[in-house]
Amino acid sequence: MSSGDGDLFDRFGDDDDGLARSRARRAEAAAAGGSSRASGARRGRGGRGRRGIGRRAGARAGGGRGPSGSDGAGGGSGDGAGAGGAVGARSGSDLGGRVLVAVPAAIAVIAVNAFGGPIWALALLGVGILAMHELYTLLRPVQPVAVAGFIALAAMLAAALYGTQFHILLAAVSIVPVLFVLTAAGPVREHATLSMSTTILGIYWIGFALAHAVLLRELPHGNAIVIDVLVGTFIGDTGAYFGGRMFGRRKLAPRISPNKTVEGLAIGMLCAVAAVVCAGLYQDWLTTVDALLLGVGVAIAAPIGDLFESFVKRDVGTKDTGRAFGAHGGALDRIDAALFAAVVGYYIWYALS
Repeated sequence: MSSGDGDLFDRFGDDDDGLARSRARRAEAAAAGGSSRASGARRGRGGRGRRGIGRRAGARAGGGRGPSGSDGAGGGSGDGAGAGGAVGARSGSDLGGRVLVAVPAAIAVIAVNAFGGPIWALALLGVGILAMHELYTLLRPVQPVAVAGFIALAAMLAAALYGTQFHILLAAVSIVPVLFVLTAAGPVREHATLSMSTTILGIYWIGFALAHAVLLRELPHGNAIVIDVLVGTFIGDTGAYFGGRMFGRRKLAPRISPNKTVEGLAIGMLCAVAAVVCAGLYQDWLTTVDALLLGVGVAIAAPIGDLFESFVKRDVGTKDTGRAFGAHGGALDRIDAALFAAVVGYYIWYALS
């Protein structure tokens, strides 16, 4: 997002803490940029006089002297090798971190999904409250009414567990007057309409998706289909990550998520479809055609969910939604793709079953 567009912290609330931090970050970045340019200019003026020193330093960084007559080639190679080693280390560390996060989460999901019913719904309620809290914290400058979002989430999950789609819709509609009362009776908000709007964003984005996850679990073979959808989502995301690193050339959505590539998307989608089809081979009741349809739905929905969350984060000017998983972000960072995939997976399986 360009500096001319500004971020959410610029647009609302001159006395907000987020605004102060945002301005402080920009001031620090500007100071650092000015210092870097000044340092670059000084290096440029003194560069010729220090060429020999540069070659010797480069040779030391590269682990030895360069070939005779290479004019410092050894130093250049050393820098490149060092950078390559650092990138390789970061890649390995990132992969290890992903595994450390994914394995315990997968075990927990399998366990609560096996119980189903209220246990599954309560687990989703806990994840949903955490994800909503992260979202409303990001949108703090416009003061969302978080308690209304939490009430709506609990009501929608209960409606999905004990009722039908009609009851979920009834719960979602009923929260509008409740939200109005809580907003009007609560502390004075400078942007009350925006407060209610951002609250409803969380309800529609997170509440409806998790309600569909409950509905999906209640369908015939729903426990297995939930796992199929999550496996397709995870394998697709992993395939997109490594496919983009190895083959990525063309940016997919540079204004939303600069690191995502068209090649990574294509590889990720193929991996998602293949994962669901392979899972179907061990489920006698799931035909190859049905598995293919389900896999295609997941392959399309999951990347959109990922991009949607990236769009929100870029709009508010943050990298992660929280620190629930340490350096690997928050709960919303981990379930963004699954939120969209669960909804699509439900309607596809509902139609097929």
